[in-house]
Amino acid sequence: MIYQAPSPLTAPPPSLSWRGAGAVLAMIGLATAIGLGIPARWGSSSVVLLYVPPVLAAAALAGRWLALLAAVVATLAFNFFFTAPYYTLLIRNPADGVTVAMLLLVGLVTSHLVTSLRVQAELAAFHANRNATIAGFARRLLSCSNEAAIAEVAVFELARIFDCHACMASSAPEVHGIAATQGVDALLAGDLAAAAQALSSGARAGRGVARGSLTDWQFHPVCAAPGTAPSGTLAAVGLAREDGAPPVAAEHASLLESLLDQVALALERARLESAGRENIVLRERDDMRSALLGSIGNDIRPRLHGIAAAVRKLQRAGQAEAEVLHELAGESARLTGFIENLADLDLAQNQDPVIAGDVAIDLYRRTVIKGGKPLHLTPKEFAVLAELARNMGRVLSHRYLLRAVWGPAHEDHIDYLRVAISALRRKLSDGHEYPEIIINEPAVGYRLARSDGSGERET
Repeated sequence: MIYQAPSPLTAPPPSLSWRGAGAVLAMIGLATAIGLGIPARWGSSSVVLLYVPPVLAAAALAGRWLALLAAVVATLAFNFFFTAPYYTLLIRNPADGVTVAMLLLVGLVTSHLVTSLRVQAELAAFHANRNATIAGFARRLLSCSNEAAIAEVAVFELARIFDCHACMASSAPEVHGIAATQGVDALLAGDLAAAAQALSSGARAGRGVARGSLTDWQFHPVCAAPGTAPSGTLAAVGLAREDGAPPVAAEHASLLESLLDQVALALERARLESAGRENIVLRERDDMRSALLGSIGNDIRPRLHGIAAAVRKLQRAGQAEAEVLHELAGESARLTGFIENLADLDLAQNQDPVIAGDVAIDLYRRTVIKGGKPLHLTPKEFAVLAELARNMGRVLSHRYLLRAVWGPAHEDHIDYLRVAISALRRKLSDGHEYPEIIINEPAVGYRLARSDGSGERET
């Protein structure tokens, strides 16, 4: 089921215009008729109150200008029917003049207040609708696991929200279209040139941006957040309307920027997860390679030693030709040398410790030294630190670390990882709350700072 988020571009209901004006005049006429039926001995103060509801109704239903008109018409009606001389707009009694003035003032102030409340309610509803649109857009992207799926969802949602055509282009390995809405043909040379400009410059390009543009598309860059990896422009989103008008109005530019930020986060997440999966494959391959090398050392090497011993025994006994025995002894020695080299190859690669600041992580001996003193880590803490050390400088996602250390069944148990990272930071720190060695990439994962200290501290 496709999530249909409410569109924040829906205009508020129009004012009631002539129909509203007729309704307001009818309410004022009703108030006048009721006032004429009130006995004269009750005074005009009770009649004044009858004109307040029409002004409030006009402000709540039709807006400021019709409310002001209602206040003026109510004042004139009260002056015409209920102040001496009657049935004229003249005022002889100063008290009546004060009453008329107060009625006008109350009508104006009341209409202004009610209209302001109405505008604030509409503004709150607009922002709530906008936030719901962004949340629904992000929820749709969260279900995508690769760039193609993200592009399909992004262009569909952007086309629906802004009521236009949409497409997405990428620069890997060269500028090409990834996805587009139905009815959109392949991007032409001019379109690809505008997309390439947006990808290279990180700024808008295409129709409505520069004069003499040869494309109907307006391309917006999808940029990664500063300080995250990978960085730069990840893709370009193109928008176009069939009537040639600008696809996005100026008042909706901030909404488009928020939606493009969500696309950037989704693309970064997909690429990091892809890198994590590649790391898992490499790690499993290394594990298999280590197992094979161990099998060579444990299974084949003893048998070669046995063959060499048998050859030496035959040589001493003189039970075979000396030339054949000499050849067998030479081949056995050469095979033994090859096996020894293979068995020691994997160990020699991993004997150098990984240095991060004043911390030395020896993956071969499974020890951690800080300032010349060994640190005691639990098996899970060392496994997390070892994964970060093997990929120093690279961001490892939460799911990757959980799968590598705790197993695939615990990929969603992020609390396990947070507890381990907290313990590692406490043991690796010098009393500081956030040591520089393990850096948090918000909403993505963690990375180990390089030995040269590159990378700013992030919390």
